[in-house]
Amino acid sequence: MPVRRALLSVSDKTGLIPFAERLAAAGVEIVSSGGTARAIADAGIPVIPVGDVTGAPEMLGGRVKTLHPAVHGGILADLGDPAHVADLEGRGIEAIQLVVVNLYPFRETVADPAVTHAEATEKIDIG
Repeated sequence: MPVRRALLSVSDKTGLIPFAERLAAAGVEIVSSGGTARAIADAGIPVIPVGDVTGAPEMLGGRVKTLHPAVHGGILADLGDPAHVADLEGRGIEAIQLVVVNLYPFRETVADPAVTHAEATEKIDIG
């Protein structure tokens, strides 16, 4: 299956720009959120902010960015199932063939005996 659209959302941005450059050079449309989108855009690489896909801005201080049917429907659809494809088309959702994520360092954060509950909560990463 060819990759036409990718979702990139990473906390550790090591290697992000060369990877995004290769995706863009291959004609892959990049969708991204928050700091990842800013880093990609700052490097001069075309990027679609996830809010443009969802029609909703980030909320709760950035805790909710990609949790939306326009994103998860595009990820979870079985493109070999005509009913799934029709459902996406009927809702105006584009498929996402590639997802690149890494999570906040929650385990490392909570291993610190001095970490506060609030600091630990900020490292919970669900989307």
